[in-house]
Amino acid sequence: MNVFRFAGDMTHLISILVLLLKIYATKSCSGVSLKTQELYAVVFLARYLDLFSDFISVYNTLMKLVFIGSSLAIVWCMRMHPVVRRSYNKDLDTFRHYFLALAMFVLALLVHEKFTFQEIFWVFSIYLEAVAILPQLVLLQRSGNVDNLTGQYVFFLGAYRVFYILNWIYRYFTEQHFSRWIACISGLVQSALYADFFYYYFISWKNNAKLQLPA
Repeated sequence: MNVFRFAGDMTHLISILVLLLKIYATKSCSGVSLKTQELYAVVFLARYLDLFSDFISVYNTLMKLVFIGSSLAIVWCMRMHPVVRRSYNKDLDTFRHYFLALAMFVLALLVHEKFTFQEIFWVFSIYLEAVAILPQLVLLQRSGNVDNLTGQYVFFLGAYRVFYILNWIYRYFTEQHFSRWIACISGLVQSALYADFFYYYFISWKNNAKLQLPA
């Protein structure tokens, strides 16, 4: 565990807490993409297949449970909660995410380090996480105005990936056999997808104005 990895975990956790705060405090999921949340649920379920077979540390196990549990809770609220689901922007959230998931699974079958069941699903989760934010970004662009909590959620989610890239760079120079090139390339792709959002987020922060994305 290094400072970049810990900072990445904490910003990721903050992003989830911000989203849960928005949903439970306002009883609204307006501006939140259900498609993205479903993709993240699949990401965590696929990545943590080793939850009950490989014990690394109490911290590691708790974080896995938090990410799986929170992602499923968010999806449940957006689909089933009698009040929250009414605010879901179904007409704007039309990204065909199942094609995205299928494409990433095929890519994992073609490009991986070793062909084992657990490794294929780990690689699949890495590829899928890199593009899972796309439905959310498309929804925000279509809606134009971005409320404060949704903007904070996406910002911290992007910051988490930046810290993880720094974590991989640090491990590359400090660990003799570190070779997670798939995670590194996917992380760079994911960070690039956030570039446009970060630009407009910085402009709105600098001008003390409401965050708006171009259609």
